[in-house]
Amino acid sequence: MSLVELPVLQQLVLVMAALVLFTSFVLLEQARLVSAIHAFAWQGGLIAAITALVAATEGSPHLYISALLTLGLKALLIPWLLHRLVRHLDLERYTETLGRPALVLMAAVALVIFSYWLVLPLVAQELTFTRDIVAISLAAVLIGLLMMVARRKAVLQVLGFMAMENGLFLAAVSATEGMPLVVELGIAFDVLVAVVLFGVFFLQIRESIDSLDVDRLNRLTETPEEER
Repeated sequence: MSLVELPVLQQLVLVMAALVLFTSFVLLEQARLVSAIHAFAWQGGLIAAITALVAATEGSPHLYISALLTLGLKALLIPWLLHRLVRHLDLERYTETLGRPALVLMAAVALVIFSYWLVLPLVAQELTFTRDIVAISLAAVLIGLLMMVARRKAVLQVLGFMAMENGLFLAAVSATEGMPLVVELGIAFDVLVAVVLFGVFFLQIRESIDSLDVDRLNRLTETPEEER
């Protein structure tokens, strides 16, 4: 089945999934930390909208609750918590350009191509919708992983981690008609707790070495007492 033969709602889900992948690229190349948080919030809003569309397509009422939960958590609450953390750490004007940005973006494009190549033999050709959703989700996960590797600031690496979780959630909702509500509530709680713990961890690091630069953490050496 070709894309044009899919139901309108499924075509809309694919379009919005493509926008989710686009926001992954925005997160990867965004120089300003605050703008990266805004991009993450938009990505969360898109995933909430996709969840609502899947609920309408599949007739699964519990997914409407999941959509509201995703909207409140990933588009509103977590970005708000990250904004508060950024203000507390005095990073509102912080910018970080990618080292070798052209190479990093080419690597991201290669990951998208690899995702489609990997999914193609795993899913039957007639399951066009499932194949494309799984490929886009896998690409979002891999780009989030690339962001964690390419960025130096710990807060941006956490955004990459959250983007990976968004990709996994997109695949779970779109390709499998959603997870049980209890499981989704548990995952949402785990994500929220992880963000809070990351915030406490960042505050402790900042107080200890006055920086959240991962390169500085890697350069830490043993104290003379430990060496003796």
